[in-house]
Amino acid sequence: MENLDEIVSKYDYAFDPTLIANEPASPRDSAKLLAYDRKTGTPLFDTFANIGNYLPKGAVLVLNDTKVFPARLHCTKKTGGRVEIFYLGSDGRTPPQSSLLKRGGGTIRALTNHFLDIGEKVFLNDTIFFEVMGKEDKIYTLRPSFPIGDVQKVFKKYGETPIPPYIKNTKLSETQLREKYQTVFAKNTGSVAAPTASLHFTKRLLAKLKKQGIQIEFVTLHVNLGTFAPLTEEALKTGKLHKEWYEIPEKTAKALMKAKKEGRPIIAVGTTAVRTLEEWVNSPRGRSSGSLPRTALGGNGETRLFIRPGYKFRFVDGMITNFHVPKSSLLMLVSAFVGREKLLELYQEAMRKNFRFFSFGDGMLLL
Repeated sequence: MENLDEIVSKYDYAFDPTLIANEPASPRDSAKLLAYDRKTGTPLFDTFANIGNYLPKGAVLVLNDTKVFPARLHCTKKTGGRVEIFYLGSDGRTPPQSSLLKRGGGTIRALTNHFLDIGEKVFLNDTIFFEVMGKEDKIYTLRPSFPIGDVQKVFKKYGETPIPPYIKNTKLSETQLREKYQTVFAKNTGSVAAPTASLHFTKRLLAKLKKQGIQIEFVTLHVNLGTFAPLTEEALKTGKLHKEWYEIPEKTAKALMKAKKEGRPIIAVGTTAVRTLEEWVNSPRGRSSGSLPRTALGGNGETRLFIRPGYKFRFVDGMITNFHVPKSSLLMLVSAFVGREKLLELYQEAMRKNFRFFSFGDGMLLL
C-alpha cells in the first residue's frame, strides 16, 4: 500500500512563483478562462466574462453563498512574544453565527503559529485575552475573556482577512481585502477562506447569465480545515477530511431536483459547492439507487467528504474551479472529475499562457 508521500507526489507539479496572483483581476470577470469539455478533449482559452458561451444550454449554476470571517488575530504572550490565532469555530460549531454562539458555552477552536501551554493566556489588548483550555492535535481550545456571543463583533473589529500564506506581496489594504476576498453574493458568515472560484463573478455577469437562460442557485458550505488543510495519513486511511458545515435550503433542493429530472446539467461553482451537492446525495437522507436524492428536502449538516480519483460523481455534471496548489485535496477532487494526467496537462498549458494561479488567480470550466 502506498504511503502519504507516494500518493501526494502524484499530485505535485512545478510552477513559477510569479504566476501566483497577489490580488484579483479588475474587474473580477476579466480573469482568464480555460474551458475544457471531456467529450471534445480540446481546451479553449478566453476571458471569464465570456463563460456563458461555453456553458451547456439550460445549465444550472450552483454557487456557495458563504461569507468570509476575519478569522486571524495577532496577540501577545506574557513574555512579549507574538502569537497568531486563527479562528476555526466555537464549541464544536463551525459557523460563527450569533444565534449559534449564544446557545453555546464559552470556548473557541483555533490554530496558532506557536506552541502554547495549557493554562497560558495570550492577549489581544489590556482587556481582551484568551486562555488555553486544551489541545487536540494542532487545534487549541481557547476561552475568551469576553462573552462567546461577541465573537463576531470582536473579530470584525480586530481580526484580519485570512488570505492564504502564499499571497505574500499583496498591495491590498485590510479594507480592500474584506471586499476583494469576498464574493459579490456573500450572505452567510462562517468561512475562514473564500470559495475562490466564485470570486470571478460580478453582478453584471450573473445578470447576463440569467438573461441567457442559465439558472442560478445557492447553497452554503463554510470553508474550514476540510478544504485547505494539508493531507494527512488519517485522511487517506479513513477517506475523510475535517468537518465542514453545509446547508441546502429546501427551495434550492426542489429547484435542483426539478432541473436534474429535466436532464439539465448541474454545474457546481467551486470545490465547496461540489462537495456540498455530492454530500447531499450520499447522505442517509439523500441516498437512493439513482443519481437523484431520495427527497427534495435539502437540509444541513457536516461533511467530511474526501473526493479523489475513483470517486463516482452522482449529481454534479460540471464544475468551475481555480488552479489549486500542488499536493492538495482540491487537486485530487478535480482530478477525480477530469483525470489526474489530463488535469496536470491542462495546468501546463495554462502556465504556458501565463494564467494566474491559486486563490486570486484565473478560472477553469470543466464539463
